[in-house]
Amino acid sequence: MTLVAIPNETSSTDKRVAMSPANIAKLVQSGAEVLVEQGLGIGSGFSDVQYREAGAMMTGSHEEIFSGSDIVLRIHKPTTEEAGLLKQGSIHVSHLDPFNEQQLIETLKDRQVSTISMEMIPRTTRAQKMDALSSQASLAGYVMVMQAANRLNRILPMMMTPSGTIKPAKVFVIGAGVAGLQSIATAKRLGARVTAFDTRAVVAEQVESLGATFLNIDLGETGQTEDGYARQLTAEQLNIQQQAQSDEIVKSDIVITTAQVFGRKPPRLVTLETVKRMQPGSIIVDMAAASGGNVEGSIANEEVEVDGVVIIGNGNWSGQVCRDASNMYSNNLINFFTEYWNDDQKRLEIDLQDDILSGCVITHGGEISNETIRKHYS
Repeated sequence: MTLVAIPNETSSTDKRVAMSPANIAKLVQSGAEVLVEQGLGIGSGFSDVQYREAGAMMTGSHEEIFSGSDIVLRIHKPTTEEAGLLKQGSIHVSHLDPFNEQQLIETLKDRQVSTISMEMIPRTTRAQKMDALSSQASLAGYVMVMQAANRLNRILPMMMTPSGTIKPAKVFVIGAGVAGLQSIATAKRLGARVTAFDTRAVVAEQVESLGATFLNIDLGETGQTEDGYARQLTAEQLNIQQQAQSDEIVKSDIVITTAQVFGRKPPRLVTLETVKRMQPGSIIVDMAAASGGNVEGSIANEEVEVDGVVIIGNGNWSGQVCRDASNMYSNNLINFFTEYWNDDQKRLEIDLQDDILSGCVITHGGEISNETIRKHYS
């Protein structure tokens, strides 16, 4: 029988878990045995008792999770030590950061471990239910607005009082992908006046449907990738964008930047010069701070102040709402699992001809099977 294991995450700052008790029950019902590390869900509000009642076995050994299981489901990439413990021929499903983790990928390849990178799930209609990047980004968009609102020295909605009318706060969102659209929607629900920009003019209708104003900047040919992501701009286009949106940034109370290019350093969209022109007390939230930052002066996992302007680069945005984030990621995993689970043979099947698996399987059969990653390393 296939043994599916879920380890505790090794990150001390992330309380999310890969699998909820409700989805553990689905794994058990499918015919798999499930092994869960003790204390797995405490940070997200799930007790060991709930996991046992769902049908999971428990272990206090982190090493046993890796050495004895056929499939490992988790959020974060394994450490080199964990990768070395994995059973030959096993399957490891998690975020992997494959563009920047060549040594880890080589180790997993040499162990003949089949690895699925959740970041590489294609953005297609069929794969939508497995798209962990989108599910977590949606929560991140909400969290960034809430953090900014809590740090701002004024309220977001318009308020009419006997002592006068308070104008609504101005929020500017750069990037109208999943996170950006959720930021727009959240800021609007809180009563702010919202403006947004994206290099893809095609998303203007979505921005306006949420009640925000779309800032038009002529960048020439931009467009989007086959997966729906914004294409990387040229240096000239980035300069035009920086200059054109500078005035909008300066008059905003909150600026949220969400521009990230998977596998590459994020574009620098807000210069230090522009930050210094903002009103003291204004807030900037840089979603991409952990990978290099959209904002000059932002620091990964920190808040910094520049001439009275607070730049938040805390990262792990969805982890701030770990209960919902865990449930959503767990749903992504269970949807992936059930899509490729063979009910008759009670095992997970990997077919590299499948349009989803061909995009997200990184190593298989002792090889780096993903063409994009293989070319990236060469």
